[in-house]
Amino acid sequence: MEVVAGRSLTPLVLAAALLTGPLARAQSTSPPPVAPSSSSGVDVKASPEGFILSSADKAFLLKLRGYVQVDGRFFESKADRPGSTTFLIRRARPLLEGTLYSVFDFRLLLDFAANAPPLWDAYVEYRPRKELRVRAGKFRPPVGLERNQSGINTLFIERALPTDLVPNRDVGLMVHGELGGGVLTYAVGAFNGTADGASADTNLDDSFDLAARLFTHPFRATGLKSLSGLGLGVAASHGQQFGSASTTGEAPLRTMGQQTFFIFRTGASVAETVVAHGEHTRLSPQGYLYLGPLGAMAEYVSSSQEVSLGAQHARLRFESWQASASYVLFGGSASYDGVKPTDPFGGAGSGWGAVEVGARYAGLDVDPDAFPIYADPTRSAHKARGWGAVANWYLNGNIRVATTYDHTSFAGGAVEGDRIPESVFMSRFQVSW
Repeated sequence: MEVVAGRSLTPLVLAAALLTGPLARAQSTSPPPVAPSSSSGVDVKASPEGFILSSADKAFLLKLRGYVQVDGRFFESKADRPGSTTFLIRRARPLLEGTLYSVFDFRLLLDFAANAPPLWDAYVEYRPRKELRVRAGKFRPPVGLERNQSGINTLFIERALPTDLVPNRDVGLMVHGELGGGVLTYAVGAFNGTADGASADTNLDDSFDLAARLFTHPFRATGLKSLSGLGLGVAASHGQQFGSASTTGEAPLRTMGQQTFFIFRTGASVAETVVAHGEHTRLSPQGYLYLGPLGAMAEYVSSSQEVSLGAQHARLRFESWQASASYVLFGGSASYDGVKPTDPFGGAGSGWGAVEVGARYAGLDVDPDAFPIYADPTRSAHKARGWGAVANWYLNGNIRVATTYDHTSFAGGAVEGDRIPESVFMSRFQVSW
């Protein structure tokens, strides 16, 4: 909806008016713009998608968006985790997006949650057409399926085990686009390179990773609209990484309850610390199906990394997979971009939003050659299997209440036998705009 200019918006409108002078001069050689909707030549709008400030012709646009997630984690017993039952701010992320001269986009995503990196996304993108876009900066490399799904749209509160084996955020340059009206999308880029499940801001070893993904919606351009929600793809990355005692190039593996169940050996010097030392290759076939209220997602990730410990050297392979299914009981349809309630609760809406239920199964296997030289079998498990259930209530397009139960069992990881299984209830109150 369009916000009517009033006294409360006066400072914002004045600030916008100060910006229109430079914008007008920049467009002086362009065709005459569309007649503005206000005397200032600036449109100010508010909607469930955020707060938008734009020039009358939409060539210059600024969006203020963001989201906050308040979580609760409740473990069944004190023996099944080193962490604590707690309430926490999982994410508190303001998001600034915009467009310049119609073809340049930018995105800046910060995080004010405790123990979180302050900068998540910071990039600029040139998009002369849908088939060709060029992005530079810090963003998600195109490898993991669930990793590349926004944190506000994931089915479960926490992502599944395959996300442990794909990069989180990295700095690089990527070319991507869509062909045939979205039938085929592609992405290929060069990045600094980062450990599995981790983020990086700089390149510490002078080597780069190449990452690519092809993804198709084979029925999108056909008359079979019921299958337009089928997507299939494959992603991969390859590069060389070399760690040090202070920056090993290796990250711990975590459960859905965010507790570490595998970690490489570390010591006071590089001779006592396992570090990345050589080629790192990932491969991930992936896909999903969204058919009315029904949703399903599956992905597999293989990550092989050369490592060293002093004079010893090995190539270790980690494998993980997950399969999930969901069903929207009422009020909307399943989608990779989240459920959008058709009859929202609150405001002018008179409905109850949408309710979704789901389940998943996931597994992760560590290379047996990691033990006992590169990892301590009394501290690190060599296998994890987890299952879970979820219920989501989407009150409207901006508010979601979720609860999940995840149970993860392990092979190894204890002084005698197997690590104690982890059972955790999680809740989330999410506000996005």
